[in-house]
Amino acid sequence: MARPRGGWLFASLRHYDLSWLPGDAIAGLTLAAIAIPEQLATARLVGMPPMTGLFAFAAGSLAFAAFGANRFMSVGADSTIAPIMVGGLAMVAVAGTAHYSGMAAVLALLVGLVLLLAGLLRAGWIADLLSVPVTTGFLAGISVHIIVGQLPTILGLEAPHGHLVVRLGAILRELPHSNLYPMAIGLGVLAVTMLAEQRSARIPGALIGLVASGLAVWLMGLEHRGVAVLGALPIAPPAFALVLPTWSEFTQLLPVSLIVALVCMMQTAAVVQSFPSKPGEQEDVSRDFGALGAGSILAAVLGAFAVNSSPPRTAVVHESGGRSQLASLLAIAIIVAIVLLAAGAFAVVPQAALSGVLVFIGMRIFRVATMRQIYRRGGWEILLVVASAALVVLLPMETGVTMSIVLSLLHSIYIIARPGCAVLARVPGTTVWWNLEKGEAGGHEPGVLVFAPGAPINFTNAAYVRGRLNDAIAAMADPCRLVVIEASGVIYIDFTGSGILQQLITDLRGRGIDVAVARLESDRAQRAAARSGLIARLGDDHVFRSVEDAIRSRQSAVPRSTA
Repeated sequence: MARPRGGWLFASLRHYDLSWLPGDAIAGLTLAAIAIPEQLATARLVGMPPMTGLFAFAAGSLAFAAFGANRFMSVGADSTIAPIMVGGLAMVAVAGTAHYSGMAAVLALLVGLVLLLAGLLRAGWIADLLSVPVTTGFLAGISVHIIVGQLPTILGLEAPHGHLVVRLGAILRELPHSNLYPMAIGLGVLAVTMLAEQRSARIPGALIGLVASGLAVWLMGLEHRGVAVLGALPIAPPAFALVLPTWSEFTQLLPVSLIVALVCMMQTAAVVQSFPSKPGEQEDVSRDFGALGAGSILAAVLGAFAVNSSPPRTAVVHESGGRSQLASLLAIAIIVAIVLLAAGAFAVVPQAALSGVLVFIGMRIFRVATMRQIYRRGGWEILLVVASAALVVLLPMETGVTMSIVLSLLHSIYIIARPGCAVLARVPGTTVWWNLEKGEAGGHEPGVLVFAPGAPINFTNAAYVRGRLNDAIAAMADPCRLVVIEASGVIYIDFTGSGILQQLITDLRGRGIDVAVARLESDRAQRAAARSGLIARLGDDHVFRSVEDAIRSRQSAVPRSTA
């Protein structure tokens, strides 16, 4: 990895200006107020002790402050990856056991190593493998898992087991036996959190709801009315929980770690794009991947679980006036002070309140606005949203997310394998050849076909492009004498693609049809065409900078048929 301009350690604190301190202090205080309930709730979602959520926040924030590049990013326990981790851990351990905690640390270590490797290899491009429709869909599926998983706690019911659909059915059957007290607490915290966010992201609605619900439990004795409470936070140093997995456990956790790491990279890249350190300057997202990996490794050492960047918490730091990673470091200090001074106060915090916070998080990652945009502007791509959401909901979590990733890759392959291929016409009064709209008047040269493939020519699409070109020749009113391949959209030509094009040139010339190429502008494509022998097969005198030059030159070289 190239040495970053700001140095290796605490880059955002180098050349620190004391005028930034008030903004960082306010941002740190706000971040702590928002992070405490979120981190406690996410730890519960992962199936780990509440304190491990705070350890995860401390580990992620400290590591990113030390090694990361982005000034605003907040790192810690994250609800997006939590259900994926739970699905993977359930294959090797029982939640609530020491072995489960050890496997969670092993998974964090694997995720951290994958992210660290991605950073060292400068693999920022990996985050672009997932399309927005597929990402939106599988986040919606994760949202459904989160919300359904919290309903029993909010309703005061026993948590059912089994597939998501089975659990939802059991919850609906037990609705008449719901306990109104935890229901009021959970829905109340949800309402307060939603109202606070509508007013300002800096208002810690979740913390306000937690404090209010804790006071209600304490004053009204709701523990004796079926309201389960969190319990006092243990004031103890982090416990090293990393154990050596068996080969079977390792092979089961490794694929899960790859999925979690990919989701972390995707989310981190989105955060960096949304909150750049300096607008207009290129961000070092690969370095941020490595820092995120260091955070997960440190979390494993502290007995916690894998961490991720947080878009909403990063937005809080940015909007509260934070200028550097000092805001996250101050948030750690504030949380440590609160735990040391008021650990016993958490004994009256109701679990239904944390479930209300998680339902809010689940609703927030169900991106309805993005879905509307895809439906209005993306056409059939809304089906990708539906398909990826269905995969995550109907299949086991890690399988569904994996299949969503495969779906995204298949979508991109399909676009390349079946590219748009246009027959161009001359714009009246110009020498410009263009793909005109249906009904627009355009000029044509008798016996000349100008054909434009709209993608790189490779092994996935070369035969398809050849078929489309032959179809276009067959559809011509006049016998074809010249084909000009307008190659401005061809950014690369692989060995297989070149071979199929060379055979096509031979076949067409055998039928008395000359072939030329115009506007092969990409340097990569030019080098590949020369290296693979395509230019030699065409002939240097058949390669032109414009369609018009190709037509004039080849028409003068090829006598018109008198037939």
